[in-house]
Amino acid sequence: MKKQLLILVLIICGISAIRLNAQSDSYYSLFEYAQGIYNPGSAGSNNAMCVTSLHRQQWTGLKEGRPKVTVFSFDMPMIGMDNLGVGLNINQDIIGFQQDINVGANVAFRTELDPGMLGIGLGINVINRSINGDWITWESLNGQTVYIDPSIPHMESKTAFDLSFGATLVGGNFWVGLSATHLTKPKINYDIEAPSYIARHYYLTGGYDYSLPNPSFDLIGSGFILSDGGMPTATLNLKLLYNKSFWGGVSLRYSDAIVPMVGIHLLNGISIGYSYDIVLSKIGSYQYGSHEIMIRYCFNMSGGKTAGRYRSVRRL
Repeated sequence: MKKQLLILVLIICGISAIRLNAQSDSYYSLFEYAQGIYNPGSAGSNNAMCVTSLHRQQWTGLKEGRPKVTVFSFDMPMIGMDNLGVGLNINQDIIGFQQDINVGANVAFRTELDPGMLGIGLGINVINRSINGDWITWESLNGQTVYIDPSIPHMESKTAFDLSFGATLVGGNFWVGLSATHLTKPKINYDIEAPSYIARHYYLTGGYDYSLPNPSFDLIGSGFILSDGGMPTATLNLKLLYNKSFWGGVSLRYSDAIVPMVGIHLLNGISIGYSYDIVLSKIGSYQYGSHEIMIRYCFNMSGGKTAGRYRSVRRL
């Protein structure tokens, strides 16, 4: 057990040494609450029915084209089948003229191991990518003819089939996940000569809950790495949880942003989280930061038992 925890800590600590680069998939400061989007192995990992909504407004202050992400996620273990978890995800990602809508269903097969509960899952997804390339130019504003570049798609919408795969291991005070999305490298065939495709993305995530000497406080560290085969995006979170209810912390995305965050876990199963990105990159002087808000409701399906043998649903 100690060996597995040591490996996990080393992985998370190594995140801060990895460089940041742009990715096709969205990233989240509150990534713990959006695991179903990128790791189907997390379905049912809380031993509870959880419904999550997450919205991200990036680079506020920019008038047009800034990224906006909305996530809806649902997952639960199958009733009477502890070894099976299911989930449903809807993800809308808007950036510039492009809008992606990803609808997916996850199935995870779960087995109990010595360190914790291991979930291995498959995600079946449908991606719709639409382009509204209605460029506004000086000529169009003055009523003149605007010549359209035939190599750029305009006002088109295409749909593709996609698969994802992942594994999540949840122990008494840690979790770790490894997954890959866009396994089929889905092609987006616009009416142009060269079709585009969505590259495979690889995720490594993990977290550890350390109980401080004062029983009212817990220190929670977590890490997130996303790569499409190039330079990865890396995020490191550190949160302080008080009385299993109130938490505050900070996140660091290397060379990109420092992210203060706060949240609360209510006794009725509702959790609320908020984060604000203080952008460190060059675009920082042209915008007012990025906002992210999360609302989650988890219902204990185990009757009088504690929800989640290996993880409290109020901590995730």
